[in-house]
Parts: sequence; structure tokens; C-alpha cells
Amino acid sequence: MSLKRFTLSLYLLCALALLEPHIIQCRSPEMETFSCYWYTDDFPHELEPGKIQLLYCIRSSEGEEWKDCPDYTTSGENSCYFNASFTSIWVPYSVRLYIADQLYDEKDFRVEDIVIPDPPVGLNWTVLNTSPSGVYTDVEVTWKPPPSADVQNGWLIPFYQLQYKDVNATEWHEVCIARAKLRDLPQAGAIQRYWE
Repeated sequence: MSLKRFTLSLYLLCALALLEPHIIQCRSPEMETFSCYWYTDDFPHELEPGKIQLLYCIRSSEGEEWKDCPDYTTSGENSCYFNASFTSIWVPYSVRLYIADQLYDEKDFRVEDIVIPDPPVGLNWTVLNTSPSGVYTDVEVTWKPPPSADVQNGWLIPFYQLQYKDVNATEWHEVCIARAKLRDLPQAGAIQRYWE
């Protein structure tokens, strides 16, 4: 088999695998709850309610007990929500996606490894000063942590990254956010915030 044919075959297998039902992601916004999301693309066409199951277990030395998803509605379609009573940190979880009793995907994780905080809120920027030539502008950017982040107790400490770019540019530039005021931003620049 030629390398080109092998590469094409491998590509098609990967593409077909992505079309099959699979777990997209498990995510915790604050290390107190989490949700898992999956893709089915209506496979295998108009499934009856209850035919799709996400089973989970908390792995321990005492053995495994697989249980059904505690809440299929709170996080939306094709998802499972685990409230605080079903969430433990520093312990390994396994989740399995079944359709009509056939296993399609399985993921292993710890809650502390799947934390993706909600985006910051109240993003605002204010022009403080414009240079006499009109080429540069001083801008102050402010935001607050998301309500889901328990930053008062230090349970979750989000780190933010601030980037800007000129309107017609494709390249973003990172700005040190330790300073309260950003200096020498091009007046035509656009500001965008990113979070980790």
C-alpha cells in the first residue's frame, strides 16, 4: 500500500470516528460541579428517550460501581450535569457513553483537571488619554471574575490574559495586566480579553 493511500485511509477512518457518537468534553466551571457533553448527530436516527446513557463511576480501591447520569437536563441537550453532591475532587472519575446498550466512548479524569472557568463579567474599557498626534491612546480595561468562581475564599484563582490588535491586523499582542493602565495602544486597536 502506498504512503498516500495509507494516509488517505487513516484520514477517512479518523473522520468517520468523529461522526460516531463520542464524548466531546467534561468541564467544571468552579471545582464544585461539572458537566459532560457528547455528540450523537441524531445517531442512529431518532433515538427513543432513555436509549442514550452516560454512566459514571468514581474509581477507588474498593471497586467500581457504575451509575447512571444524575441529571440529563440542567446542562442542556446531550449532556449530563453533576451537582455538588455528585462531585468530588482529587478522585478519579470514569464516564462511558452508551447508546442502546452499546459502548461508544469512555473518558477518565479528575475534576481538578477539567476546570475551565466561566468568562469574566463586566468587561469595560475606557479611553483615558489620546496622544497629540492621535496615533496612541491610553486605555483602562476592567472586569470582574465570573459569579461561579469562589474567589473570595480562594477556592478558584482565575488568571487572565489581555490581548489587542489593530483593526485590520491578524496578529494579537499580549499586554501585561499587572498594570492598571495600558499605555501606547494604537488608537485604531481593538481590545479583546481571553481567560484560562
